[in-house]
Amino acid sequence: MAVIAFIGLGNMGGPMAANLVKAGHQLRGVDVVPAAVEKAAQAGIEPRADIAAAVSGADTVITMLPAGQHVEDAYLRDGILAAATPKTLLIDCSTIDVETARNVGAAATAQGFAMVDAPVSGGVTGAENAALTFMVGGAADAFARAEPILQAMGKTIVHAGGPGNGQAAKICNNLMLGIQMISVGEAFVLAEKLGLDAQKLFDISSTASGQCWSLTTYCPVPGPVPTSPANRDYQAGFTAAMMLKDLRLAMGAAGSTGANLELGAKATDLYDAFVDAGHAGLDFSGIIRSIRN
Repeated sequence: MAVIAFIGLGNMGGPMAANLVKAGHQLRGVDVVPAAVEKAAQAGIEPRADIAAAVSGADTVITMLPAGQHVEDAYLRDGILAAATPKTLLIDCSTIDVETARNVGAAATAQGFAMVDAPVSGGVTGAENAALTFMVGGAADAFARAEPILQAMGKTIVHAGGPGNGQAAKICNNLMLGIQMISVGEAFVLAEKLGLDAQKLFDISSTASGQCWSLTTYCPVPGPVPTSPANRDYQAGFTAAMMLKDLRLAMGAAGSTGANLELGAKATDLYDAFVDAGHAGLDFSGIIRSIRN
């Protein structure tokens, strides 16, 4: 059993921490939202007043925070590196820019810590069911230490390479996802206008060359995939705002590396308009509403 400090107990972090409790670990939790802390406490996570109090004496620290600035603050200014003991394993599961991930990782390494960046895919459902995919960047020995902890929260754990490569894998994956969801939405809207039944299109394309996760697992129209958000009025598993965040991270990486992402740029524009229209909290598959209109 490990003593784990979990920083960030929101829609993803809360259930992830709860699964660590179920695996037999002792959890300490911190979040700026009182309701999140209260819910976590009901799952067996001991609330702590601040980051330093949670981290002191912990074997492992896991962060699940909204953006790069929050991660940088947590590690460099708000107490993680200052309060942790040299043997503490550091795992950042946030989705942030590669540069910040590498900078924070370098600062941790310089102080003798083992650290990995381990962003996730699978959404809230994956977090609740301990079925997440972890894309892990960091040294091989740090990955070896982190893997057993991550296995309590996910089904697929992949070592993507050195520091920051977990974040690189995440933004590349979600770049594909954002573009694919738009393409699937466009196909179903075209099918509607051509008089082709949505279920018939699904039955064909789910076993043909149009097959992809956005179709077979997260179909953006009600009916074909009963568990998709389309069947609950696009109540979010992964919000449009979060998709826009990840697409912007991809575009930022493209700008710094000289990569040409024409479809990525168009997808970013479409999600930007969708969010600006007041749909930030809807599931990202709800982009089909904009396509339809």
